[in-house]
Amino acid sequence: MQPEGPAEQIRSTLARIAHLADTGSVEDYVEQFTRGAEWNMPANSDRGIPAQVRRGREEIAAGVVERRAAGIQGPGTFTRHVTTAIAVDVTSETTARADAVWTFYVDTTTTPKLSGVGSYADEFELEDGRWRLSRRVISRG
Repeated sequence: MQPEGPAEQIRSTLARIAHLADTGSVEDYVEQFTRGAEWNMPANSDRGIPAQVRRGREEIAAGVVERRAAGIQGPGTFTRHVTTAIAVDVTSETTARADAVWTFYVDTTTTPKLSGVGSYADEFELEDGRWRLSRRVISRG
C-alpha cells in the first residue's frame, strides 16, 4: 500500500473535522488545528450566531462549546456537516491551501433538512508531522 500524499492527508483532515464537529469530542476537534489557527465565520441570523474570529485552539474550542451548549451542533443534536468538492493546492513542503463546499443538515434522524450551504477557504501547515488547519474562512451561500 502506498502512503498518502499531502493532498490526500489534507482531504482526510477535512473529513475528520466535519465528523468531529458532529459526533466527536471538543479536544479531538481542536487537535485538527494548528496551535495558532484562525477560524473566521460570518454571522448566521438563522441560528442566532454573530460573526466570529477565533484565534488559537483555546478560542476555537470555546466556540465549539458555545455552539454545542446552544444545541446548534455536536453529539445529540442530530446535525451533519458535509464537505465536498475539495480542491487542494500544496504550496510548499509545509503549507497548502484547500477550497471546499460545505452543506449543513439538521433533523438527520427524522426528516433531514438542508440548513445551510457555503464554502471554506482553508490554509494548512505541517505541524508535528501532521497536516493541520491553520486558517479557515467560512462563507455562506
